[in-house]
Amino acid sequence: MDWLMLIFGGCFEVVGVIGLKRTADKGNFVNYLILIGGFIMSFQLLVHAMETIPLSTAYAVWTGIGTVGAAIVGMVFFKESKSWLRVACILGIIFSVVGLKLVH
Repeated sequence: MDWLMLIFGGCFEVVGVIGLKRTADKGNFVNYLILIGGFIMSFQLLVHAMETIPLSTAYAVWTGIGTVGAAIVGMVFFKESKSWLRVACILGIIFSVVGLKLVH
């Protein structure tokens, strides 16, 4: 169950990053709500997951999900570069996170 909380925490980190980008483009109440709500939920779920998952593994997985998610959102919704090298680096992060889960 804690791994599921950690995965959802990483997903809410992506929601917070979307709110951050939207707030940078146009700072209104809804965008700030997405930003703050996403990060609050993300941190709460991370804290809960770290009750049983070691700090180093939990934090690395959480940031990995957030990093990959933010990169994918940037490429899909914000017209960021989709170069093969960027995709290869994203795959490297994914393999590293999966590796951490396997050795846990």
